Amino acid sequence: MSLLQLEGVSKKFGQVVVGEQITFQLEEARAIGIVGPNGAGKTSLFGIISGDIRPDAGTIHFEGNDLLKLNSAQRARAGIGRTYQVPRPFEHMTVFENALVAAQQGARLRSQHSYDLAYDSLERTGLSEFANQPAGSLTLLHRKRLELSRALATSPRVLLLDEIAGGLTDLEVNELTAIIRQLQSDGIAIVWIEHVVRALLNTVDRLICLAAGKIVADGDPQEVLSSTAVRELYLGGKVVGESVQ
Repeated sequence: MSLLQLEGVSKKFGQVVVGEQITFQLEEARAIGIVGPNGAGKTSLFGIISGDIRPDAGTIHFEGNDLLKLNSAQRARAGIGRTYQVPRPFEHMTVFENALVAAQQGARLRSQHSYDLAYDSLERTGLSEFANQPAGSLTLLHRKRLELSRALATSPRVLLLDEIAGGLTDLEVNELTAIIRQLQSDGIAIVWIEHVVRALLNTVDRLICLAAGKIVADGDPQEVLSSTAVRELYLGGKVVGESVQ
């Protein structure tokens, strides 16, 4: 049985289509990458899965259960974790306190259990040495890692990553992808939206390309990127190792 299953998911905002008959499955400990031009509906899809956006049609099942019956907080507690394109730390709180809030509110843990999970999430992302530092003083790389730590502190089975490599140097991207590959090895299933294609190619098992809310390609990452349909979506641009241009 698939861990996460979307069937015929559709959504419009007025005349703007952000999702049209989106169907795919995600198995445990597997990683799917999602690419597509700006406005393709990628982040809206994450909003639908995480519970921030209600679809107009379709079904979503998680571990065989109807996910649409749950609100966003219930989905987080059920095992759906996510990051955001722009990190949203509580800047005047410490790095550890940020992770602790996620453990207590997202995973609904208390006392020592929440402290242990919060610290473990920082260790897994290489942030434990910054635990007592104010989150507002972090570099972009460390803010991205904190965003990932807070998602991990909710004990996710599925992790939704939204352009977590954006704005990082090549070395920083390499460090981040190594962390994400380890999370996958630990059994966490991943859906990753990213414009830094190299990061996806080094991580995901499968690649989906979205355009105008539709899946236009789905399959082996190299085959998807080399397809004529995907290249044409970028207005004659070319798909290169660093990004889609």
